Amino acid sequence: MSPAKQIQGLCVDASCITMGPLANNVYVISDGAGVFVVDPCENAEGIVEALDGRALDAIVLTHSHWDHVGAAARLHGLTGAPVLCGAEDAAQVERPQADGTSRVAAACPVDRRLSNGDVVKVGNMQWKVMETPGHSPGSICLFIIPPFGCHPDGLPVLISGDTLFAGSFGRTDFEGGSVEQMAKSMKKLAALPDDVAVLPGHGGFTTIGNERSTFAIFGDEPEG
Repeated sequence: MSPAKQIQGLCVDASCITMGPLANNVYVISDGAGVFVVDPCENAEGIVEALDGRALDAIVLTHSHWDHVGAAARLHGLTGAPVLCGAEDAAQVERPQADGTSRVAAACPVDRRLSNGDVVKVGNMQWKVMETPGHSPGSICLFIIPPFGCHPDGLPVLISGDTLFAGSFGRTDFEGGSVEQMAKSMKKLAALPDDVAVLPGHGGFTTIGNERSTFAIFGDEPEG
């Protein structure tokens, strides 16, 4: 588990912990009035330590793959925080998952199933849910603009899970993946402003403008 890295310049307070065999980005997001964790992949105790004594208000899963939900059940048990995920992926979260080695993601109850256009309220933050299937049927992104954050001069934020990365997009060759759905999801994200900061499930941070100009994925058809 790497030390938590503070992400500067956003309209919310955010830190990233990189952990797990696939170097997952686990996010702790706050506005001072509330805090939630995104995609706890392992080491729930370490994530609780990163909260620095704050009560956890929610656990948000961008999708159901084992490397993003591995510590969700344990973190839920330690904190009592409700678990939220896309409606189409909830059933998979609620059953155990193996990664083909010795690791098993324990079954985790889902307290709220999210759909496109829903709003996730934590503290004074209001995050819009965007359904972005393609990597998995129930993949979601969370989007917030400065008026609904805590830093009015900060950048709007997209938490993109495994839908959009710096220079790439999510694989579509896993069970439940879809090239056609990913293409539609890319077009949906392409409608966002260039200054939106993108916090992906793996790798470095980026912006919508960077992806539009450097990789042109918003005009390409994803390939499986």
